[in-house]
Amino acid sequence: MQPAVRNYMARIGRKGGQKSRRSLDSEEAKLMVSIREARRAFRKFHTECFWSYDPTLKIAADDLSWVKEQLIKYGGREAWKMGSRLCR
Repeated sequence: MQPAVRNYMARIGRKGGQKSRRSLDSEEAKLMVSIREARRAFRKFHTECFWSYDPTLKIAADDLSWVKEQLIKYGGREAWKMGSRLCR
């Protein structure tokens, strides 16, 4: 291995164990988790609750209450449970 490549690999390898540089407060972190869960629910229950919407629709923070409403209104028990966990 060439010395330049070896040095580069050593440099990026050290960064793996370092603490994340992202600074989020707890509210932002909770919002990110809620958005991730809503996107997962949209994909999972698309045929059941969101069939008339584009499957590639990007769910954002403004869409959380809409996703929750659709899951509870049109979904089965599993969708209802997932919808009730959103936006607590």
